[in-house]
Amino acid sequence: MHPILAALLLALGLFFGMLLLLAVGRRIGARRLAREGEAGKAGTGAVEGAVFALLGLLVAFTFSNAASKFDERRDLIVTEANAIGTAYLRLDLVAEAHRRVLRESFRRYVDARLATYRLATQDLESYRGTLAGVNALQLEIWNQALSATQENSAASGAPMLLLPALNDMIDITTTRTLATEMHPPVAIFGMLVFLALASALLAGYGMSGSRSTSWLHVSGFAAVMALTVYIIVDLEYPRLGMIRVDAFDQALVEVRKSME
Repeated sequence: MHPILAALLLALGLFFGMLLLLAVGRRIGARRLAREGEAGKAGTGAVEGAVFALLGLLVAFTFSNAASKFDERRDLIVTEANAIGTAYLRLDLVAEAHRRVLRESFRRYVDARLATYRLATQDLESYRGTLAGVNALQLEIWNQALSATQENSAASGAPMLLLPALNDMIDITTTRTLATEMHPPVAIFGMLVFLALASALLAGYGMSGSRSTSWLHVSGFAAVMALTVYIIVDLEYPRLGMIRVDAFDQALVEVRKSME
């Protein structure tokens, strides 16, 4: 299933589940009040406080982690653009014949990288499939650069300057791929949903003393939690939902334009 569709269904399920458990908790509390009076609520505040504190801690942890990775992914786009630009400039260290071939390979490589991340906005499986073509282009460029730097016509410092730059350019693709596919364990999201539902049950129990239900507070609590969970998942997949890093691909586009 598409990750963002799954996140939307999870948020909707959480919203209605919390509304249901708020009502269930209120009914349980009302029955206990009718049977035992106010004494039936003795000591429950400490339990409610502990559960809500744990829920807040987990929300803060998962949101902070997702936001940090979102910033890291944006930085990696700029880092890759800089690495490609540096390696391209250092092609001037090899002979003209090799330089023309390498520059053409670089153009195809940047086009492939841009196409790869455009596919990531549509289909993750297609995105993973294009990575094989990118790896083949990397090997081709590396072999061409090795041959070019071994020629007598190459500058004396060509191997020490060009090859490390190419290595950085290649390494950053692995870093970006892993950053794209690295997400928290499903158990963390499961725990987050469980705590949200448990908090709804306890909150409903705590409101059982009132004569009428405040639907503003009930629906607001459920909506805020559902929206928070959705935003966390959306941050984890920044090319598929509302929050996106696509605009930063312009850095690679500018590098490609400079190769004309």
